[in-house]
Parts: sequence; structure tokens; C-alpha cells
Amino acid sequence: METKLYIDRHVELVERCKQGERRAQYELYKHYSKAMFNVCMRILNHVAEAEDVLQEAFLDAFNNLHSFRNQSTFGAWLKQIVVNRAINHLRSRKSRSGLQWVDFDSQHLGEEDGLDVADTEPYDEEGIQLEVDRVRQTMQGLPEGYRVVLSLYLFEGYDHEEIGAVLGISETTSRTQYMRAKKRLLEMLK
Repeated sequence: METKLYIDRHVELVERCKQGERRAQYELYKHYSKAMFNVCMRILNHVAEAEDVLQEAFLDAFNNLHSFRNQSTFGAWLKQIVVNRAINHLRSRKSRSGLQWVDFDSQHLGEEDGLDVADTEPYDEEGIQLEVDRVRQTMQGLPEGYRVVLSLYLFEGYDHEEIGAVLGISETTSRTQYMRAKKRLLEMLK
């Protein structure tokens, strides 16, 4: 008998969805849509695009439910689909606009020659009290590359190796973007 380290409260709903029951799909949608919309918003920073990606992600999930093997919770599996959909949408937006993935602001490079090196000076965070809503709203003003790495690391729980793999950047670039994003965010919050 296999021991699971998590409890998935939606096993019954998922099974009913696998049987094609629309009501069960609607129940899962109601349960997860707000949280997954927030994931989309943190990555895309655009309401209409986030809504579109959310709908596409749910369609993907329901159409591919047969591949869900209960090796994680349904929510974790769905979140992975949502994050991948949002990242792919961001990539297609970038390719349409001709922009590069990582947004470097020349006044915040920290190195005159533009080398991709993490900042070495520590930044004092202890004295700053932040409310989550204020941080999320302020994050919307960050350059896209900063915002996406910061969101994936802080809110979605990805490590820098995973972020690098998902975004097609090096682990070092992810760490650098994170450090610079955090520093910029703290400056904006002052």
C-alpha cells in the first residue's frame, strides 16, 4: 500500500470529472478559479490576458484529466498547467512585440559593463512592514522580467533552477533578476 504525504480533498470531484460530469467540473472551477486567476495576473499583469489564459488552462486540465495520476494534489497539477500556459502566453506576447525576455534597466544594472552578476551589497529589509496587497499592487509596476521571476519565486514556490528551466534563462540570471527585483520593489515601497 502506497503512503501519500498529502490529502487531496477533491479526489471525488476529480473522479466525477473523469466520468464527464459537467457539474463536478464546475465545482472544481469554482474552487480553483480565483487562486489560479491570481497566478495568471502575477505573471501576465493584464486582466483580459489572465482571464483568457485561465480559461485555456482549465480547458487543458479537463481535456487531459486522464493524465492526472494522483501523484500530487489536483490543485498542484492545475497550478503547473496554469503557470505553463501563462509563461507560454508571455513568450508569445514577447515574440509578437520583438522584445527580449529579460528586461534590464540600465540605471539598475549595478555593473557598468552590464555583466550578469548578482548585487553583493546587502539590502536592509527588517525595518519595512509590508502588507501583501500593497506588495502585489506595487509589483505590477516592475519591469516584466523582474515581476515574473519574483512572482514565480515568492508566490509560486519555484526555486531558481526551476525558474531558469521554465523561462529558458540560466539559474544565475534568475537569481540576479530576483535580487534586483526585490531591491527595486523595496525602493518602490518606501
